[in-house]
Amino acid sequence: MTERMIERDGVRLCTESFGDPADPPVVLVMGMSASMLWWDEGFCRMLAAGGRFVVRYDHRDTGRSQTDEPGRPAYAGTDLVRDIARVLDAYAIGAAHALGLSMGGALAQVLALDHPERVASLVLMSTSPAGPGSDLPSVSDAYGRFLASAEVDWEDVASVAAFTVANARALAGPERPFDEAAVRALVARDTERADRPESAHNHALVEGGEPWRPRLGDVAAPALVVHGTADPLFPVEHGIALAREIPGARLLRLEGAGHGLDAADHEAVARAVLDHTAAAAVVSGA
Repeated sequence: MTERMIERDGVRLCTESFGDPADPPVVLVMGMSASMLWWDEGFCRMLAAGGRFVVRYDHRDTGRSQTDEPGRPAYAGTDLVRDIARVLDAYAIGAAHALGLSMGGALAQVLALDHPERVASLVLMSTSPAGPGSDLPSVSDAYGRFLASAEVDWEDVASVAAFTVANARALAGPERPFDEAAVRALVARDTERADRPESAHNHALVEGGEPWRPRLGDVAAPALVVHGTADPLFPVEHGIALAREIPGARLLRLEGAGHGLDAADHEAVARAVLDHTAAAAVVSGA
């Protein structure tokens, strides 16, 4: 495990790698307002132990990557997509298996469409193809009530930390136990490590670009869609739609899982990722 600061095109990003650089590369792309710490280290090590070179990184405005003024992001969603390619360039990786979660899954979809030469395969977790006016279900009633009642001061670090823990609880599957102590410890570590934790909310203010769902039929990379059946942010129909609209995609349902990667699913998801990336390499002849 080696943390490394990179700079490409004037963009500074903090990255970390696991495993042997000679192994097939997997780049992990986290969700909105989340640093790379939200990719569990044990999960990363499982992939590395399976013969993958794993790279995770802090999005802009999270962790130790460059930050903008809170409430004033000077970049667009397309820049976050290009950041994936910048990370690959820094590690001299031509094409990687891209595992994106939530917003990270959206970024990975766009990368596969706009820069197909950089994507060996896709793993899309807890994410959606949807844009405004989608025919897919909106957030669950319970999560909608949580959002409506949540009070957070985005300029106050303690308030943001408290909201982050509460949000993680609301996103967890109701059938799964919630390890509040572990989440609080992660949030505390994330907050302490971040250069400017109050800037993480900038992701919610960034323009997402043109809708890409009509283009999903053009995705050439082999795709695995992983989705919890109890996801309150993107109900499972979002994952079903992705698997249906991306040619040849497969769907792995995580029964009772909410939004994100629960510790109880680490082994199953790691095995699925290893199997999927191995099969993709055989198909491509790599």
